[in-house]
Parts: sequence; structure tokens; C-alpha cells
Amino acid sequence: MSAIGLEVMGIRADPDLEKSMRVGLAAVEEMLRGSVRSEFSFVTEASRHLVDAGGKRFRPMVVLLAAQFADPDAVGVVPAAVAIELTHLSTLYHDDVMDEAPLRRGAASANARWTNTVAILTGDFLFARASEITADLGPEATRILARTIATLCEGQIRETVGVGPGQDPIEHYLRVITEKTASLIATSARLGAMLAGADPVTTDVLAAFGERFGVAFQLSDDLIDVASPSEDSGKTPGTDLREGIPTLPVLYALQGEDAAARRLRDLLGVNPRTEAGVTESGVVEALELLREHPAMDRARAELIRWSSEARECLAPLPDGSAKTALESLADFVIDRTS
Repeated sequence: MSAIGLEVMGIRADPDLEKSMRVGLAAVEEMLRGSVRSEFSFVTEASRHLVDAGGKRFRPMVVLLAAQFADPDAVGVVPAAVAIELTHLSTLYHDDVMDEAPLRRGAASANARWTNTVAILTGDFLFARASEITADLGPEATRILARTIATLCEGQIRETVGVGPGQDPIEHYLRVITEKTASLIATSARLGAMLAGADPVTTDVLAAFGERFGVAFQLSDDLIDVASPSEDSGKTPGTDLREGIPTLPVLYALQGEDAAARRLRDLLGVNPRTEAGVTESGVVEALELLREHPAMDRARAELIRWSSEARECLAPLPDGSAKTALESLADFVIDRTS
């Protein structure tokens, strides 16, 4: 990974850290490609589909950065980063089936190229590979990743079931993204620190940072999905609206009683007198309304709050290039929404 690659994620790195990260990410990439091989060539092809499509390898970066607080060259660090990325990739295969997504990272999704069954089983295959790798890292690493996968699934189920009677939609949504997104980022930091030999306090601090940063990262994606005219989030703007996922800016806007809020309720099918679902023209109009609505500023304030909490988590850690890099990540999720 070049310095430019690190800068894509807003990571400020001195030459020594940059070199360490570049070497580490190259090792992750090599092991990742080896881990998806199978004796059955079709399984290899399907498993490499998203690996070859690229991606920022953001979660492995978090593993490697957390390892900087102890021994970044410890033997378990790179395998942990690979297991984390395999887990992330497996969820993408499953997500595309549930969302009926035709594209992923600019290429045909696995379910579109083959079938839903192939995509689901490929995701399961990657989960298994991740478990196999962590089994070699010891029972604690295996237990942590297994619990994280369970949390990911709970978050997806919670999102699918929706808000229950008497539940606050905002609290429900924050719980969903904490489970679906932030839990794996927290585990990335925890495993990186733990397997590098960091003490328990440092490991817990980094995991707490990862969770709060993970929520902020998802909230920034929420804002970009509405505000950006390009595909900064890797998705076409309005993707969440099309999929019927009410992200934070939408939830805030729907709480209002202004004309825009009432129109949004009609467009998004949340009024009793309208049918569920949203047309393409409805998505376009909804995006226009949301971009001018105070809900965007309110959602950005919530993003800043989570990012600030993530930064505050780092206070007990010693100053140095690794801490600066993590702080720059917390700044990045805010800056990318400007």
C-alpha cells in the first residue's frame, strides 16, 4: 500500500509507519488470495470475485495500526487481518443477496453473475476460512471473532425485523449500525493489539476506539449517500432509500412536521394512506428534499459527536505516529462529508 493508498483513508503516517503499513498490507494481500483458494476451481473463482474487485482493505489497516502499540511484526497480526477481511467480504456476499444488488465495487455482484445460492455459499465458505485462520491464533481469538460474527448477524436481523412497538427509531438505528458495522471494526482493533502483545488496558482502549469510530464511519456513509452527487461511498447516491433503509438523516427529517418532512413521509411510504416502497423519481425528489433539510446538519453533528468520542478514547495511549494515524482516521470521517 503506497502513501497515496493510506491517504485515501485520511491516514497521516510518518515514513517509518508508512513502510510498516505497506509491508503489512502486502503480506495481508498475499495471504488473503491464498486463503480463498479451493481444490474446486469454481469455488476459487467465486471467492476471488470480490477480492479481485479491490477495496480499501480498511479493516486490515485498523488491525495493523492497533498492532503498532506493541509488536507489529508478531506472527499473528497478519493472519488476524486476513481473518477480519474474509469476515467482511463474506458479509458483502450475503448483503448483495438480501439487497438484490446487481453491482458491487463497480463489477457484477456474485449473485448477479451466478446465483443467490452461489453467493450465499461463497460467503459461508469465507466465514469458514476466517474461522480456520483464527483457530490457529488461539481459543481467545477464535472466541472473539465468533462472537463478532454473531453480533453482525444479530444486527442484520434487527435491521430486517425493523423497529418494534414503542421503540425509538433513532436508538434502533444506532444499535443496528453498532452491531452491523462498528463491531467488526472494534474487533479489528482488539485482535491487532492483542495478537501484537499489547497489555489488556491498551487492547480495551483500542477496541473502544474501534467501536465508536465504526459508528462514525457508518454515519459518514449515511451523509454521503444523501449528499454526494458521485459514488464517494462506493454506492450510487440514494442506495439506502431504494433499499428501504432509513438512515440517520432520513430518520431525523421524518420526525419533523414541516412541509418537506410531510412530503418525505409520502414519498417513502411511511404514511398509513400510502403504499410502501419508493419509485426512482421518488428517490430523486427525496434526495433533493433531504439535501436542503436541517436534518443533514443534525446528522452531521451526531457524526462529529461519535468521532470526538473515538478520539477521546485514545487519550490514555502514548503519543506517537500510530496514535496520530488513528486520530487522523477520526478526522477523516468528518472531512469526507464536507
